[in-house]
Order: sequence, then structure tokens, then C-alpha cells
Amino acid sequence: MSEAFDAVEIIGAKRDKNELSDPQIDWVIDAYTKGVVADEQMSALLMAILLNGMNSREISRWTDAMINSGERMEWSMLDRKTVDKHSTGGVGDKITLPLAPLVAACGGAVPQLSGRGLGHTGGTLDKLESIPGWRASLTNAEMLEVIQSCGAVICAAGAGLAPADKKLYALRDVTGTVQAIPLIASSIMSKKIAEGTSALVLDVKTGSGAFMSDPKKASELARVMVDLGTRAGVKTRALVTAMDVPLGLTAGNALEVRESVEVLAGGGPADVVELTLVLAREMLDAAGIKQLMDPADALKNGAAMDSWKRMIRAQGGDPDAKLPVAKEQVQILADKDGTLSSMDAMSVGIAAWRLGAGRSKQGEKVSLGAGIEIHAKPGAKVNKSDAIYTLHADESARFERAQSALLNSFAISQDGSVASRLPLIIEKIEG
Repeated sequence: MSEAFDAVEIIGAKRDKNELSDPQIDWVIDAYTKGVVADEQMSALLMAILLNGMNSREISRWTDAMINSGERMEWSMLDRKTVDKHSTGGVGDKITLPLAPLVAACGGAVPQLSGRGLGHTGGTLDKLESIPGWRASLTNAEMLEVIQSCGAVICAAGAGLAPADKKLYALRDVTGTVQAIPLIASSIMSKKIAEGTSALVLDVKTGSGAFMSDPKKASELARVMVDLGTRAGVKTRALVTAMDVPLGLTAGNALEVRESVEVLAGGGPADVVELTLVLAREMLDAAGIKQLMDPADALKNGAAMDSWKRMIRAQGGDPDAKLPVAKEQVQILADKDGTLSSMDAMSVGIAAWRLGAGRSKQGEKVSLGAGIEIHAKPGAKVNKSDAIYTLHADESARFERAQSALLNSFAISQDGSVASRLPLIIEKIEG
């Protein structure tokens, strides 16, 4: 059967800074998904897109083509409105864990399709798999059952959801094209639109620990994604939030679950609590959900914790079981008295990765107990020999490279000065 186009002409068009037509985009996504377009050809096209960009029509059509490569989920049978959140990821970003059950406790239905970590950023599914028995892979029928009984589900996307994106994501990762805003936006939004949620709140991270470190670029990405969601009929808004300093006091799978449970119990680090509450209120408002209670009250009165335990049990997990603990620990100490003036999120993320909490390529196993505890954040007073970090690993050989990543990760001032930081919430963008 003859093809409507050939890959070379489409590559050439974008190489020469021309717009791709709707039929060209539809064909190349479909042909790549079916194997008609080879990896090396799509790699060339992705690089051309990275270098020359796409306009809003092209991005929207590219996103639609990826959605149309698979199934769309639908939740009209539920007795409550659906709303989801997506974060672009960072160091210590465990917000999904307390957020999904919190929104459920307040009256929302949260179909949270999540992913696994790669590099210095963690993955929600890896974190939850540190809970004994918990299952990430659910059928559509099982997802529906969990949402109906618990109000929230956190699980892996099924094979039928935007399969084009799965192929493209793997290719982007090995071809240096991850940073292209049209490709980031279409990748995230194709899955979220296909997921079928009625409203979506995006948490776009920026700062050293985010893959979009420039706040202006992060804002641009947020605007593109909000536009894509709005065009698709999904009520979409975005918050650009800080990731120059690690979020919370842990980075690593089981460590972050422990911290999330502390938040659900009414405690936890102030920045994690604040961002969780801000996002919960945005989600409930975006979906037009009549709140059963204020999110802050749901954390204090145990409703969010009850929701968490129901959700974990519904996916085979034991919320009361002991979490994995790494076999060995090493502390990094302050070398003088003073004020902790700065801390670099990227350095902490790389160190946690090297300890075994992350993976360097898709499919690698992670150490569930590995990671870093942070004992002081910028602004805190410290004394010489106070612990700044505790490093957790299953193999002692991992400590040396992790420690090297942390050599210049923090500074101590003796005059009380603290380096300037990004505000936790930098910008809000609505459709």
C-alpha cells in the first residue's frame, strides 16, 4: 500500500523551518506508531522540532494525533467530578502522595496516572511500590472500582493510552530532544487529555532541580500546556513553582512515603504542606467541586489519612506495614557554626540517584530504601558537626560518588545571611 507522505519530505519541511500540515502530522505519528517511519527518521524530525519549534496549531495537532493513537478513558459513570494534577518533577516532589487522597476526602475523584523516575527526579510509582503489596498496574475496570470506592487511584497508564507517546518518549530520552517545549507539552497533555479527567492542574517546576530550570521557559511551557488542555475541553490551569531547593526533607522512595504519611497525619514539612493545600484548593476549584470540607481540616481531622489507607489497601498494599530501610547510612556534617544560607536541589537529586533511589535508564530497578534525609534547610541555625544530610544506601560503594555530588550543595554563612530563593508559588496561569 502506498503511503500519503514519506518521512524524508516531512523531516525536510521542518528542517527548513516550514509548518507541518495537519495531514502530515497525522500521518507521521500514525506511521511511526505502526513502524513505517524508522527510529532514525523520527529522531531527525524531533531534532528539527527542537531547533525550529512548532506553532500552536502544530502542537495541538501533534497532541491530538498522539491521543488518537490509542484509547480515551471516560468517567461519566462516577457520582463526583474528576480532577487530576500533573507535576513536571523535581527533587523531593512527593506531593501526589498526600494530594490525591486529600482531594478525594474533600469530594473530588482523582484518576491519577503516574510514572516512574528517571535520572535525578523521582517517580510516584517507585515511591508507592515501597509499600508492601501495593500494585501500580491496574486494568481500566480495576481503576474504576478503586475510584468508586476510594475517590482516588494512583496507577500506571495502560498500554492503550497514547501509545505513540510511549515510543516517542523513549526516543527523546536518547536523542537529546527532551527539552523541546512542543514535545514536552504534547507528551504530558496527550496522556492527561486521553485520561478523560474534566479538570487538570499543572505544577510546573523551575529552578536548579527542575528539568526546566529557567522560570521564563517554565512559564512558556505552562502556557502551552494550559492552551492545549483548554482547546481539548479540559478545564486547565497551571502553577509555576519553585524547585531551586529540595521540596521537603527527604529525597528517595520509602523516605518520601514516610514524609507524605506525616503530612496526612497533620504534620510534615511546612513547604510540602503548603504546596499540597494550594494544589488541592486549585483542583477543587477548577473542577467546580462543592467541598465536603476544607483541605486543611481534612489533614487535621484524619479524613485525608483515612482516604489514603483505603486507596492503598484497594491496590493491594498495607498502609501500616514497615517501609524498606537501606542497609547503611552515612552523615554529612556542618564544618562550622552559622546559618545555612543555601542548598542546591540538583546536587541533592544527583546524590539520591547515585545512592540507588533513581535510575539511569528505563527499566532499571531502584533501591526502595535509598535516598537522603535533609536535617536543615536554608535559614536554619547550625552548629559545627551538626548533621546536614543522612545518606541511605544498600551498598557502601555508592557513598563516595554521592558525597562528591554534595560537596558544594550547601553553604553556611557566619553573618546570618541567606541566599535569595524563588517563592514557592511563582505564577498562576489559567485558560
